[in-house]
Amino acid sequence: MQKNPPSPPSLDALQVLYEDNHLIAVNKPAGLLVQGNISGETTLMDVTKDYIRKKYGKPGRVFLGLLHRLDRPVAGVVLFAKTSKGASRVSEELRSRKVIKIYWALVHGKVDPQEGTLTSYLKKVQGRVQMTDKKDPDGREAILSYRTMRVEENRSFLEISLQTGRKHQIRAQLAALGFPIEGDVKYGAPYPLSGKTIRLMAKSLTLKHPTRDEKITIEAPDPDWR
Repeated sequence: MQKNPPSPPSLDALQVLYEDNHLIAVNKPAGLLVQGNISGETTLMDVTKDYIRKKYGKPGRVFLGLLHRLDRPVAGVVLFAKTSKGASRVSEELRSRKVIKIYWALVHGKVDPQEGTLTSYLKKVQGRVQMTDKKDPDGREAILSYRTMRVEENRSFLEISLQTGRKHQIRAQLAALGFPIEGDVKYGAPYPLSGKTIRLMAKSLTLKHPTRDEKITIEAPDPDWR
């Protein structure tokens, strides 16, 4: 079994899902960091900056605004800003929960009821997110809606609409119901997957364009576990 995370995509392999003067969205491979940490590994931001530098012949530093993150084991749409105007306006949309965020997940168990809304309070304890009480001063409200798209053997394929963007939110809320995401041993899955990945992806983002009066939807291609 592969123990190390996958190498970052080359410039030629980077999958750009959307690009204009203000925004760029790319398809993040599962197992790759979005932003740098103390490991010093090459990240999705690094590769995207290199893509912009090469495509437009930009010398020196390239501006790339980080608008949101995906956990390392998660794949899918990551949106960056290419301008400060794009960064500030989309960031405000995210803060005001106007961006529609759709995820797909393959979980252990037959989810019942097959659709619903989950409202929980989460807090981080020693690197892991746990459920807590509404009265806990460290708890943060987490809301998502889900619907079951397919059930096979003892697994359910879910489409999830994320109302809030808490760290590890989907992973923790589904695990608390007894339906951990496949491969997510940190939250109770019975076995890991290669590359320390999990069957969770950010499928699409729908938002108002920062400079045009129109909605745009950015969608990642279906995963091989679809």
